[in-house]
Amino acid sequence: MYIVCLDMEGVLVPEIWIEFAKASNIPELTRTTRDEPDYNRLMRWRLDILKQHGLGLGQIQETISTIDPLPGAKEFLDELRSFTQVVVLSDTFEEFAMPLMKKLGYPTLLCNSLEVAPDGTITDFKMRVEHSKLTTVRALQSIGYKTIASGDSYNDLDMIRASHAGFLFRSPESIRSSVPEIPAYETFDELLSAVREAVKQKD
Repeated sequence: MYIVCLDMEGVLVPEIWIEFAKASNIPELTRTTRDEPDYNRLMRWRLDILKQHGLGLGQIQETISTIDPLPGAKEFLDELRSFTQVVVLSDTFEEFAMPLMKKLGYPTLLCNSLEVAPDGTITDFKMRVEHSKLTTVRALQSIGYKTIASGDSYNDLDMIRASHAGFLFRSPESIRSSVPEIPAYETFDELLSAVREAVKQKD
């Protein structure tokens, strides 16, 4: 049995922090896991910037309420789930993701959570497990699933490499050129075809 493991931001929805950087006029917050492989370091840096500007969860959620899935993402997910199981694996947080999951038809999402003070200040973050994407892929494999993984960032590479088949999707050239052995696609139709072929070849 197969299960497709998809990254969320940059694959199904726009990058939340980039959208918030635009809304808050804080260009430093455009930095993502496409730029910084160490997610813990990236999040500590983000929380420091939020603190400096007196911003909290409420302001970020206001921006998230205006974000729609990438064009074609819901249709892609619907078609994908017609012939295989799918789980969205993300390093984002429940407090950010749920409005977006509603717009995508509530696919299964495994992500992390935030610690938030009564005044809305984000004080910390809790990762579900260490190296959550890779750990989850290995756990799924341990209970009999063959995994097919796709993402766009450095923090997706481990789960892609560990899977029976894996693909980059809309990744920047800096990442594509660093792992030329991983097939890279730009459209949902291409990715859908690649997943179909992977399932077919491994039956």
